[in-house]
Amino acid sequence: MALALRLLLPLLLLAAAAADALTPDGQALLAFKAAVVQDPTGALANWDATAADPCAWNGVACSSSSSPAGATTQPRRVVALSLPKKRLVAALPAAPLPSSLRHLNLRSNRLFGPVPPALVSGAPALQSLVLYGNALDGPLPDELGALPFLQILDLSSNALNGSLPPSILKCRRLRALALARNNLTGPLPSGFGAQLSALERLDLSFNGFSGAIPEDIGNLSRLQGTVDLSHNHFSGTIPPSLGRLPEKVYIDLTYNNLSGPIPQNGALENRGPTAFVGNPGLCGPPLKNPCSPDAMPSSNPSLPNDGDSSAPDAAGGGKGKGKGLGKIAIVAIVLSDVVGILIMALLFFYCYWRAVSSKDRKGSRCGKDCGCFSRDESGTPSEHAEQYDLVALDQQVRFDLDELLKASAFVLGKSGIGIVYKVVLEDGLTMAVRRLGEGGLQRFKEFQTEVEAIGKVRHPNIVTLRAYYWSFDEKLLIYDYISNGSLSAAIHGKPGMMTFTPLPWEARLNIMKGVAKGMSFLHEFSPKKYVHGDLRPNNILLGTNMEPYISDFGLGRLANIAGTSPFTQSDRVGLEKAQSQQSDASVSPLMSKGSCYQAPEALKTLKPSQKWDVYSYGVVLLEMITGRSPAVLLETMQMDLVQWVQFCIEDKKPSADVLDPFLARDLEREDEMIAVLKVALACVQANPERRPSMRHVAETLERLNGSS
Repeated sequence: MALALRLLLPLLLLAAAAADALTPDGQALLAFKAAVVQDPTGALANWDATAADPCAWNGVACSSSSSPAGATTQPRRVVALSLPKKRLVAALPAAPLPSSLRHLNLRSNRLFGPVPPALVSGAPALQSLVLYGNALDGPLPDELGALPFLQILDLSSNALNGSLPPSILKCRRLRALALARNNLTGPLPSGFGAQLSALERLDLSFNGFSGAIPEDIGNLSRLQGTVDLSHNHFSGTIPPSLGRLPEKVYIDLTYNNLSGPIPQNGALENRGPTAFVGNPGLCGPPLKNPCSPDAMPSSNPSLPNDGDSSAPDAAGGGKGKGKGLGKIAIVAIVLSDVVGILIMALLFFYCYWRAVSSKDRKGSRCGKDCGCFSRDESGTPSEHAEQYDLVALDQQVRFDLDELLKASAFVLGKSGIGIVYKVVLEDGLTMAVRRLGEGGLQRFKEFQTEVEAIGKVRHPNIVTLRAYYWSFDEKLLIYDYISNGSLSAAIHGKPGMMTFTPLPWEARLNIMKGVAKGMSFLHEFSPKKYVHGDLRPNNILLGTNMEPYISDFGLGRLANIAGTSPFTQSDRVGLEKAQSQQSDASVSPLMSKGSCYQAPEALKTLKPSQKWDVYSYGVVLLEMITGRSPAVLLETMQMDLVQWVQFCIEDKKPSADVLDPFLARDLEREDEMIAVLKVALACVQANPERRPSMRHVAETLERLNGSS
């Protein structure tokens, strides 16, 4: 034992001497490393205690040496520590970080426990503190107010609790305050708008903030993008000062406890209802809930005098003219009600007689002769509805139902709203047949109207619906068969493929242009100005020459009518988890709101919009440019492809880190790629009103080179 101690003692002394050789900044970083429980990616592997200078360590950046000539060289100071997405498991140490630290970025790791006050107060020069996407809990430290140079504070997507400390108002240079998706409660500190006038970004969504929205919030004149106060417990009226914010700012007040009329001034004027839903007490435009006279603001309210003849009697009656209904008027009202009831009863029995008598007519298909009940589309169909034949929507359809049912069929894919088959007829004609399901709600007339409208849509980049079949037990949609599979398979390959050749840039650009043209046509030139609602690479098919075809538009409506309802809002959580595990298939679940292709507003409304489609198209563009799958990038539930690209830009990554490595051979066309990247980023703006129209996108892409 003594011999072992004698052998170990020199080694321990050598290690201590090496640690002493480290700068104080290096020692502070080693204290952070000691708190790390797991480092699965080896991010801290070269943080060596025997090194004299920590500036070469992973994630560490130092200031440049500026010692004057002839002076003793001063050690460089650590100014930044950036270790995002390294899956580090650690509790933040109570020991302070290097006092010279200006930027700390530990987002999207697995940090837990509270934010230690010493960690903050020990770095008074801190300019950015980014701990987004961890599991930190506890209150926000008061010591945040001791950071006079702080410009960016992003603590979103943690489990922080307590109130927002008033000391935060001392951070007068704060430009970005993001605290979304925590458990923060209480009112905002008094003076929030007046003291933090430098704010450019404000996101307090998905917390428990309460109390009134500060009246001085209108002082935040530098705000940009979306001011997100949604999913909190803010109460009271909307302060008119909010209208003083820049008009391009999108104000999200959804799902709070706000009440009273919505001010119609400045940035609040001409806003759509989506910014205010989830507040039952709000009234007035743009909501359909009108304000009562008592709720309407009045600059000069007048109260009736006791002797005013227009004042109502306290008991609701009173004497004299205009204070009640006479006996004759009351009798007339009663008689008119009785007569109305008798007429309705006669009409009911007439309709019933017509419906019963129609059953005795041989061969009746319950057309116009079925009387009143045939128009009740929410009820059951006629008993003869199942006898309908295949209905052609195009003169090119030369086959009937028997030929279709006898044809060879191969399953192309399954989804929550049916199965798609590849059907080869006896004459060699190949079609794609979607089976919507069996039974369910039966609204034939509504289905017929909808499917015939879809059948009228004709565009070179949209799959054509050729025919349909309706019966009580079966609903079929017959489309052109597109032979080259989905865009998803072209980007990432099919599961189990041993070899895979990615698409060259020219092919990708032409596909992007074609999809943009097709979506522009759906939005502006189709008979009903459709919204797709589920645009994604699985719903973009490729023809023989890799020309794109948009499929499945209008399918959600048809599925709902046929009784095969697409996924609803209650499925979002499950779908969000399943999305990261979903393998490629030629048919994917429609309206899966939790998917990475859906716009942020999809979490707040079930009704898709054209701007929703623009966002989905932008994600498809990013997927084609980067070659990355949004689901693969979900290291945490908060990170998706859009956020990844945005963070790459914020971190000033070289374009080679963002673009698909396969595109390196086309670097002479890098300018085109960057131009398309800019279009994609415009499409995925969080604020729907700032996204371009698909028509504008199509025109922008058309100006780029490449064969059309």
